[in-house]
Amino acid sequence: MKKIRKYNIRNLEDLHAEVASLKAEYMMQEGVLFSDTKVYLKQFTLGGFIKKYATPSAFLKIDDKLNLSSSVMSFVLPFIMNTTLFRGSGFLTKTLIGLASNKVGKTLDAEHLSAIFNAVKSWFSGSRKKKTKEGADVDYGIPPDSETY
Repeated sequence: MKKIRKYNIRNLEDLHAEVASLKAEYMMQEGVLFSDTKVYLKQFTLGGFIKKYATPSAFLKIDDKLNLSSSVMSFVLPFIMNTTLFRGSGFLTKTLIGLASNKVGKTLDAEHLSAIFNAVKSWFSGSRKKKTKEGADVDYGIPPDSETY
């Protein structure tokens, strides 16, 4: 619906004043519209998505609908499985592996991923302490004929 304005213009000065006020109103509305559009478009940039979803709490399970780590894993895990382990497999095998790893990827969340990472890390790091032989005497640097022995 178009807004009808009534102008009270009687002479040339009133006309110029009305044109100036309309230009000022136009410029003000343009600035407001430009800033609102800028804010609206900023939420759809890569930085806006990172600020919204890539927080530490977003990687944890907020609710069943939004679980960023399991969503990423449901896409990445089938790709990794098909390109590394099952590279020479046929179409049917790759499809079945893709479906199975997609389901497994959806169940993984940040806690499961960190537990798996820590388990794999413990396999490679292990305990690096030298074990002493139980039967051997420990040499403390004191000779056995010493009076303090």
